[in-house]
Amino acid sequence: MKPILVITNPGAGGDPAELERALDVLRAKSSVEVAETSNPGELDGVLHRAGSRTLVVAGGDGSLHAVVSTLHRRRELGDHTLGLIPLGTGNDFARGTGLPLDPAEAAEAVLTGTPTPTDLLVDDAGNVVVNHVHLGVSAEAGRLGAGVKSVLGKVGLGRVGYPIGAVLSAINPRVLRLRVEVDGEVVNPPGQRVLMVSVGIGSDVGGGTTLTPDADPSDGRADVMVSRAVSRRAQLGYVVRLGRGEHTERHDVTTVRGSRVSVSGEKFWCSADGEIDGPVRRRTWHVEEGAYRLLRPRVSPTTS
Repeated sequence: MKPILVITNPGAGGDPAELERALDVLRAKSSVEVAETSNPGELDGVLHRAGSRTLVVAGGDGSLHAVVSTLHRRRELGDHTLGLIPLGTGNDFARGTGLPLDPAEAAEAVLTGTPTPTDLLVDDAGNVVVNHVHLGVSAEAGRLGAGVKSVLGKVGLGRVGYPIGAVLSAINPRVLRLRVEVDGEVVNPPGQRVLMVSVGIGSDVGGGTTLTPDADPSDGRADVMVSRAVSRRAQLGYVVRLGRGEHTERHDVTTVRGSRVSVSGEKFWCSADGEIDGPVRRRTWHVEEGAYRLLRPRVSPTTS
């Protein structure tokens, strides 16, 4: 087994005891260095001296996003094999890709897993998306939640910021008139109002809500979901069906798959792996197929 460089952000809120459990598993079979990073400059320095070691991200979707984004900017993403030990609050990317959520089991998957080509979304501003980007009411909830979190974090209540943001955005959700185009085909005309648009490499968001159930991070395509549930009654029905995993069956929900997605129209905010960007009037994402190798659990062969 190659030497391992574990990258962690102590400010992201992971449980130190759970990290130690994972490290015990890794250290039993490999040489391990742990590098703590708390800002982009420190992360850049750690990656600069990574060499040929296997890079293991100990954190959530945001931590994985930071490492992948930095490697992509350095044009080194394809040079490394990555592992993930889920220590975040949501761990949606791990959940959607079949990675163990238990840190010790995830560490074992790092040691025995298969380096699997994994897709990446990149937008026209050069920003990357590892798991999901969404806009509309869900991004507004994230934007409001981030503001609340920054205030409550000072008194140790940062984790409740996003739920509060969701409540605030639900009181008076803003619907948008947006044109959505996938691989050159218009799937939502500019005059049609939408509640939200989601573009996913992975399937889950929000700590286990399956938004794009058919998403496969290794199939070279993004899964796009457009919700036109704009009336209050429709919004309630959409939320109920979403909770049951049945939202894609609604008549006011469109799902499609493609390698290039463009959204334009009224000003909108984007939430990409939890990072808020905007407002913008236009954004285009394309899939970079097999942009990096992620260690995923081996699939046992089926017997007939």
